[in-house]
Amino acid sequence: MTSTAFHTSFEFFPPRTEAGRDKLMGVRDRLVEQDPSFFSVTFGAGGSTREPTFDTVCQVRETGINTAPHLSCVASDKASLRDLLHRYQEAGISRIVALRGDMPSGTLAGGELRYARDLVDFIRHETGDHFRLSVAAYPECHPQASSFEQDIDHFVDKVRAGADMAITQYFFNAEAYFHFVEQVRRRGVDVPIVPGIMPITNFTKLARFSDMCGADIPRWIRRQLEAYGDDSESIRAFGEEVVSTLCQRLVEGGAPGLHFYTLNQADASLAILGNLGLGQRQVSAC
Repeated sequence: MTSTAFHTSFEFFPPRTEAGRDKLMGVRDRLVEQDPSFFSVTFGAGGSTREPTFDTVCQVRETGINTAPHLSCVASDKASLRDLLHRYQEAGISRIVALRGDMPSGTLAGGELRYARDLVDFIRHETGDHFRLSVAAYPECHPQASSFEQDIDHFVDKVRAGADMAITQYFFNAEAYFHFVEQVRRRGVDVPIVPGIMPITNFTKLARFSDMCGADIPRWIRRQLEAYGDDSESIRAFGEEVVSTLCQRLVEGGAPGLHFYTLNQADASLAILGNLGLGQRQVSAC
């Protein structure tokens, strides 16, 4: 589809078992061949995977690829955040994805820092420019925002607090991304805004994730996936086509990169990159 060199990055979650860890290292080794700008590793609700995230980051980065831990301020105090930041510094980590994060089920306390912009400001105060900071963006509006304008305001605040770039929640409507970028640019914010890409391989899981995070599955996509029922091969093929077409539209529209939510799998992301002609081709501008 295209021969232009392109930035890519891939997100993992901390595995819960030894078998899961071994599988993830195999996925990592396959994706390293794409020469990504960085990997990232998620952080559980309320910091529930603090140590597994730290361990996974250290294991993933053994390849030499920059690896960015997610860091959430929800249900965390400044002392524990300060300790974790210093541990990452000592481990040679130079990127962080700074998020507000989700409250663990049944928990009401929010921690000393309420919002992602507070976390960004705290990281900058504690560590200066040591970390390249990424924050979240929501092209279809954060599900808890009272309006699109309010959500844009919050995003601008995060960037002005010291963020270097943004990674979006996944979406399937390219125009939502371009509209979001246009509105942000009108506010004078010029950091790279990288689309988050969710490969479609399992409709049940996709619907559950989307309901939780507020990502819209367009009616025509939802209906077709429902029609396939348990036909996993048809779901995979249709999903690959839909997401490859979405990514091509984003690339042609000037998106600075693609960040894949891999769910600790490699095949779907590699297939999409292959369809785009971006396999093993990337730049490190982000």
